[in-house]
Amino acid sequence: MKCYEQMQIPPGELAAALGSFDGLHLGHRQVIGNTFSSSKLRPAVVTFQQNPSAVLQKNPVPLLTTNEQRLALLEEMGIDTVYLLPFDQIRDMEPEAFVEVLYRVCRVRKLCCGFNFRFGKNGRGDAALLETLCDQWGIELCVVPPVLVGGEAVSSTRIRSYLEEGDVQQAGQLLGRPFGYDFEVTHGRQLGRTWGTPTINQPFPQGYVLPRFGVYASLVTIEGKKYYGVTNIGIKPTVGSDCALSETWIPEFSGDLYGKRIPVELLDFIRPEKKFDSLDELKNEILQNGVMARQIAEREWKAPFWKKSL
Repeated sequence: MKCYEQMQIPPGELAAALGSFDGLHLGHRQVIGNTFSSSKLRPAVVTFQQNPSAVLQKNPVPLLTTNEQRLALLEEMGIDTVYLLPFDQIRDMEPEAFVEVLYRVCRVRKLCCGFNFRFGKNGRGDAALLETLCDQWGIELCVVPPVLVGGEAVSSTRIRSYLEEGDVQQAGQLLGRPFGYDFEVTHGRQLGRTWGTPTINQPFPQGYVLPRFGVYASLVTIEGKKYYGVTNIGIKPTVGSDCALSETWIPEFSGDLYGKRIPVELLDFIRPEKKFDSLDELKNEILQNGVMARQIAEREWKAPFWKKSL
């Protein structure tokens, strides 16, 4: 996949999906899927390094994906050209100028966007203006209506709400995959090693969504192989932590993962985070959680919740 960080001429004419695409949920995937309709045009995505809300709002909404995650997911979808643009460089472009650059420089001949897409200086451009501008330049336009799940439009806002409640199954249904992350593994206090339950610690980066604090059944991918895990998200009240982090015990894996980016997917909520009276009590609870996590993982491998009927 070719990733451009500025407007430049690609090798071939493009069918491009426009949007911030934070989370790459089912609605986003519907928009992007329309770029594959023409065999003569290369499927592409035009998106931003920073979520526009993080730049325009005083209290930006938390992110559902890092740029690295988005690029990896787009590549899995078959997208071979991505413009990952610094939002500050284009936020003051008038809508007319933005579409002209897409046509002349990026060689876009088809555009796909969601029904609520806005663009250009002060968000002046909407789907109606985009249709007018595309007609002027001879660009085919596809405006995708909302994708409904449970009678409501799929949105990043709904997904964040479910995650804050700990309902990762509902969040996963809207995403079309389990909610997960692949933060770098850092050194911790290594207490788990003394109990026979070594864990990997992955601090959440600033600005990233924080699921409800507590313990989850999870899937961990290491060198292409999946393992079930027990993931605690929070501040570890029994032993203490300087920041919110993901701490995962992988019962069937042994090895050094420090410094590596390890994908962790949350399957189901097991219990809230709580403080224990002793480390022995905490150890026993972790072992019990491990039994539950394995049962949940085995259930989901047979019938993944994100593929069940919506």
